[in-house]
Amino acid sequence: MKIGVPKEIKPQENRVGLTPAAVYELARRGHTVYVQRSAGEGSQFSDAAYTQAGATILDNLEAVYEAASLIVKVKEPLEAEYGLLQAQHTLFTYLHLVSSRALTEALMHSQALCVAYETVESKDGRLPLLLPMSEVAGRMSIQQGARCLERHSGGYGVLLGGVTGVSPAKVLIVGGGVVGTEAAKVAAGMGAQVTLLDKNLARLRYLRDVLPANVQLLCANHSLLSELIQSHHLVIGAVLVTGAKAPHIITKEMISTMPRGAVLVDVSVDQGGCAETSRPTTHEEPTYQVDGVLHYCVANMPGVVPHTSTLALTNATLPYVIQLADQNGQPALKANPLLRKGINIMKGHITYPAVSEAFDLPYTESEKLLNS
Repeated sequence: MKIGVPKEIKPQENRVGLTPAAVYELARRGHTVYVQRSAGEGSQFSDAAYTQAGATILDNLEAVYEAASLIVKVKEPLEAEYGLLQAQHTLFTYLHLVSSRALTEALMHSQALCVAYETVESKDGRLPLLLPMSEVAGRMSIQQGARCLERHSGGYGVLLGGVTGVSPAKVLIVGGGVVGTEAAKVAAGMGAQVTLLDKNLARLRYLRDVLPANVQLLCANHSLLSELIQSHHLVIGAVLVTGAKAPHIITKEMISTMPRGAVLVDVSVDQGGCAETSRPTTHEEPTYQVDGVLHYCVANMPGVVPHTSTLALTNATLPYVIQLADQNGQPALKANPLLRKGINIMKGHITYPAVSEAFDLPYTESEKLLNS
């Protein structure tokens, strides 16, 4: 199969779809891999490393799309890429379609087979291709939040872990999934006073056994969140509904009651955000203020640590890329129902229910399209 790895064009996105080691694994199986020139430089992978692994280097984005049938990326296509996708393409990347109707309609128009990392499932119901970036984003949320709390950044001016005789910062984490768990570990390790909210009691029982003692675990409800948010310096939004738009758990009214200089890091922003006041930002301009509260809402947080992120992502995606390549796309999706759950758009139809619901557009079962 002919596989293309284009250079990411999202602002400050330095990850790349495949590492040289992954290219080698595909090449030795007889597949042809095309990599756009300098695609891996942001992740510290040179063109020479890709060539040595067996890739063919192409000069521009258009050439990669023209040469390949399977496109392996990191982030969703931007407007400049819409016209490059054709019916013969299988696109394998993070899509997060519920956050953009324009992207959804463009992919429908392309007639391409679009498989989203974030909705591929494992047998136990986990999201194996979302997990590594959730780990990175969870840990980074505290790192970035701590910086935003510095006074020169517009923050409260509080040190996350405090010092002798001075109380540490108070961190509130909304959501106890992978992002929230990793955020709690880092915040607790830095000495902050941490509270984590989740509505799933079974999950809270599990977290009680794996998180440090300075993480308070509470069952989430609207009244409790409204009360706690008034006294916390750093709030991490870590709410996820698989493939669907994140619910607005944090309201505008709640934001207005937070201390001036407090910080909200909304990791859910790539799915629309879990705060009513959230809107996507970039690494170039990562923050803005609402009612004196600094909002950090970068939609591709792991892109700022691309070497770690690319290695972690490829570790997870490569087995699925191999399946798609070895079985020539659609047969792999027929054979693997868990990979098939990743199909969001096919032959111009929306095939993921949450995307259909988000935009009130028709839904078609992917199995029907695969068998037609």
